[in-house]
Amino acid sequence: MFMKESKVLAFSTALLVLFAGAALYALSVGQEVSSLQITDANGKPAAIPFIGSKVVSIFYNDADAADINDQLADAIKAKKFPEAKYKGMGIANLADSKAPNFVIRKVIQGKIKKYNTTILTDSERKVAKLWGLGDCNNTSVFILIGVDKKVKYVKKGAIRGEEITTIINPVSYTHLTLPTKRIV
Repeated sequence: MFMKESKVLAFSTALLVLFAGAALYALSVGQEVSSLQITDANGKPAAIPFIGSKVVSIFYNDADAADINDQLADAIKAKKFPEAKYKGMGIANLADSKAPNFVIRKVIQGKIKKYNTTILTDSERKVAKLWGLGDCNNTSVFILIGVDKKVKYVKKGAIRGEEITTIINPVSYTHLTLPTKRIV
């Protein structure tokens, strides 16, 4: 009986360590981030721009679920935040997509024109791994980063309704007083 209880205790402890470790690496509000080297829409090396010089919003999307937060992207675009202070961009998570990269890159070119923005690509899940985003398959992660390089807002999944209103509040972009939101 003691042997069985010891195995259960060891297994339970291993699970606890695994889940606690995963929680330590989750991107959270207040955490400082730095630019990462990934690739541009043509597959050439590119760093995530403007971190530390502007308020930056990033849509990190699985290419198979790229439109999940288009309502938020459209609302942000409609606000016409001053380019001197704000830059929005997308990062396509190519690693989790079922579609070939050349097809995804073609779609990205259309989005670059529609939103007049930067869209980078991540074929190795670097952003998800290094920023602790967890499993990003079939979803979108929205990240708002202040000039101080600190995460002001982060959410995995669809953003709708009042949450969009909160995010696009111009005062929030000027004073960076957004409410805190962890990955759900």
